[in-house]
Amino acid sequence: MPDPRFFEDLGPATLTELASLSGARLADPAHGNHQVSHVAPLESADAGSITFLSDPKRLADLAGLKGAACFLKPEHAAQAPAGGLLLLTSHPQAAWAAAAQRLHAPRRHDGAQHVHPDSELEEGVVLSPGVVVGQGARIGRNTYLAPGVVIGPGVAVGRDCRIGANAVIGFALVGDRVSIHAGAVIGEAGFGAAGGPKGVVDLPQLGRVILQDGVTIGANSTVDRGAFGDTTIGENTKIDNLVHVAHNVRLGRNCVAAAFTGISGSTTVGDGVAFGGKAGVADHLTVGAGAQIGAAASVFKDVPAGETWTGFPARPLKRWLRETAWLSRKAGGREPRG
Repeated sequence: MPDPRFFEDLGPATLTELASLSGARLADPAHGNHQVSHVAPLESADAGSITFLSDPKRLADLAGLKGAACFLKPEHAAQAPAGGLLLLTSHPQAAWAAAAQRLHAPRRHDGAQHVHPDSELEEGVVLSPGVVVGQGARIGRNTYLAPGVVIGPGVAVGRDCRIGANAVIGFALVGDRVSIHAGAVIGEAGFGAAGGPKGVVDLPQLGRVILQDGVTIGANSTVDRGAFGDTTIGENTKIDNLVHVAHNVRLGRNCVAAAFTGISGSTTVGDGVAFGGKAGVADHLTVGAGAQIGAAASVFKDVPAGETWTGFPARPLKRWLRETAWLSRKAGGREPRG
């Protein structure tokens, strides 16, 4: 279930209603009155939820539906358990997005007051001019909020934190002694889209951001909330200005990321990893503990722990040096003439 501090429950809904909203077709019309209350990814779907399958590589996972309803393509229906609650569509992920919008809504600021009366502020919290604190938010002792800071509904900010001017924090749990510099955005929707019958549609982002103790987020950097689970930044990790951490990234403890680094969605980064400026990491990769990624490197494969990689595409440093030296010799050791 999406965290109720950040998302409002709009359910339940019948499968007939969700089929109509999404353009899907019930495999068995007798299941039309079955109700679901929430959406879930395939790996955590349970009774009362609705999920989807679009990747044929995951057909074996249909065996674990456990009573959940599922959007899937008609050609995959035979792989589902007998009697399953199936909704057939050529665009399962887009259909699931429509169901998610029907069942869940992000909580928005309500009321006319800048600091909502339902928020909780401990002793010593400093609110500068123009600060907005949403309902249900909690801010710990001796935390400073600079002018123009926005703290979203349900957000928890720990003690002794420093939040810079015009920073925006939503859908997030923030530890103690965290510094978030001016203009940073924590918890905005990650980039998720799917093709639908009428074109590309946004996929609802129903997860959170967790910033552990001692984290620093630089000016104008962004940390997207998870698509369904959490985006996590480990203890004492330091992120420079203008860095992007995408949804569902798990960044370990004591990491550093220099300016313009981009870490794509669902990548896992071990403890003590260093990223040089403008480094980029593709999605669904693993960067092992203690690895170093050189400036402007473009990582398209898993990086083993403790190794230093650089280049485009990124590869181990010694290999990159050999290849660069070889290319220089073949070119005659001189810059080409214009």
